[in-house]
Amino acid sequence: MPHRTPTLTIAPTEDQLRIAWRWIAEDSYWGAHIPWDTFRRACDGSLCFVMVQNDTPVAFARVVTDGATFAWLCDVFVDPAARGQGRGKALMQAIMDDPRLQGLRRWGLATADAHGLYQHYGFEPADPLRHMERVDRDIYPRLAATI
Repeated sequence: MPHRTPTLTIAPTEDQLRIAWRWIAEDSYWGAHIPWDTFRRACDGSLCFVMVQNDTPVAFARVVTDGATFAWLCDVFVDPAARGQGRGKALMQAIMDDPRLQGLRRWGLATADAHGLYQHYGFEPADPLRHMERVDRDIYPRLAATI
């Protein structure tokens, strides 16, 4: 089978979302153990981006937005087998160029290890005097235990 150039889809299939869910639930530090139903609901309320190569997802991201003033970029993940090939940059460029996400005043994200990638797209460290959050880092294991 020829090696095709990756393409981006903004209407992921159920199978593509399940692959992204496994990445987030099993291989990410931020969404470990997230139940499928929770991930699916999150995707239903977000703009989802899936980069596909040879009919297989190689990267995923979600954007939560009101479509007018703000966007929160999250769940950015590149399949370990596809890393180091510019997939993260291509995914980010597609997100930043998406017509539905133009003219927003504020973008946010959280990262422990990809600051350099996001700086290329204008992201800077947040103002520690204004940025606040409430995080329950143990909710996914608790939710999984009740299912």
